[in-house]
Amino acid sequence: MSLAVVAPIRSRPLLQSPQDVADFEQDLLSEFVLARAAAGLADETISGDVDALMEIRGWFGGPLWELVPTDLDRFFGEDQRRLATLTKVRKAQALATYFEFLEVRHQADIHAATGVLVQCPVDEINRPRGNTNMRVRIPPPAADVDRLFAGWRDDLHAARKYAPTVRNYTACRLASLIGPRVSELCLLEVHDIRWDLGTFGKVLLRGKGSRGQKKERLVPLINGSRELLEWWLQGPRWEFDDQLDEPGAPLFPSERRDTGGRCKRVSTSAIRGGMAEAVQHHLPRWTGRATPHALRHFAASDLYAQGMNVVAVQELLGHRWINTTMIYVHVNKTHIEDAWISAGQRWTSRFTG
Repeated sequence: MSLAVVAPIRSRPLLQSPQDVADFEQDLLSEFVLARAAAGLADETISGDVDALMEIRGWFGGPLWELVPTDLDRFFGEDQRRLATLTKVRKAQALATYFEFLEVRHQADIHAATGVLVQCPVDEINRPRGNTNMRVRIPPPAADVDRLFAGWRDDLHAARKYAPTVRNYTACRLASLIGPRVSELCLLEVHDIRWDLGTFGKVLLRGKGSRGQKKERLVPLINGSRELLEWWLQGPRWEFDDQLDEPGAPLFPSERRDTGGRCKRVSTSAIRGGMAEAVQHHLPRWTGRATPHALRHFAASDLYAQGMNVVAVQELLGHRWINTTMIYVHVNKTHIEDAWISAGQRWTSRFTG
C-alpha cells in the first residue's frame, strides 16, 4: 500500500468545520500508517488494521477519538454480535493500538483542537475474549517431528493400504515444512504446483476467509517441500490414477471416485485420521496433541528459528494479522533470554572494568 505524505498537525487551532475535522482525522490516520510501517509491519497487516478502523468509524458516524466504552459495548454487543470471536478480538486490538497511538503522540493536540480528552474505549469489561484457539500451542520439538516422519516413512511399504498411507504422510510432511492448513491441502490440484515460479517453484494455496470469501496465496516451495512434491508426483501419486494432466486433478486424491471414474479430493478427516494413527505408533506421548494444525505451528516456529523474519512467516502462513503470527513463532523468540544475558554481562563488567 502507498503511504501518504504526513502534514504537521501540532499547534492546530480549534476545528471549525466538518472538513477541518475530516482533514485532521486523515492526518492522524496517515501518521498512524507511517508509524506502523516504521515498526516493520507488512502492508497487508496495516491495511487490515485500517479497514477495521474505517468500519468502526463508519458505524459510529463520528471521529474515532469521540468513542467511549458504551459506544463499543453497542458495536460488539449488537452490530457485531454474530461474528466469530476471533474477528472481534482482532478489531478490538486494532482499535486499542490506534488509541495507544493517539494517547502517546497526540492527546494534547486532540484536546486543544476538539476539547475531547482521548480515552481508549476498549477496556477489560468490553474487550472481546479470544477462544481456546488463541492460547499458546507448543508444537513438538524438531527431534520428535523428525522421529515421527522417519518412522512413518519406514512403515509405508508395509502399510495395509499403501496409497492412502503415503498420501497422508506426504500431506502432513508438507504441513510441517511450509505450514499449509489441512483444508488448503485438501483443495490442492496438481496444476497448482508451478515449478517455474521464483527460485524454488511455488504452490497456489486456496482457502476461505472468516466470512466465506475465497482467499488465495502463492507459497514458495522452500525447506525441502519441492523435493517432497517431486517425489510424490513422480511415484506414489500414480497409485491413485493416471489423470495427473487432467484439469482439476487433485494433488491429494481420495480412494473414492466420481461417476466418471476420477478420484475425488481427500477429506480433512482422512488426513487428520492418518496423522493421528501415525502419532500413536511413532510418537505416543504426543497422542491427541500432534495434529496437522500443530505441524503448521511447527513449520512457523521452525522457519523462524532458522532465521526467517516474522513478516515473511506471516505471508507464508497467510495471516492477515501479524499478532496471529506472533502466537505461532513466539516459542522460539529469545528476546527475554537475550536481555537476561545482556544484563548479566553488564553486571559482570562493573566488577571487571
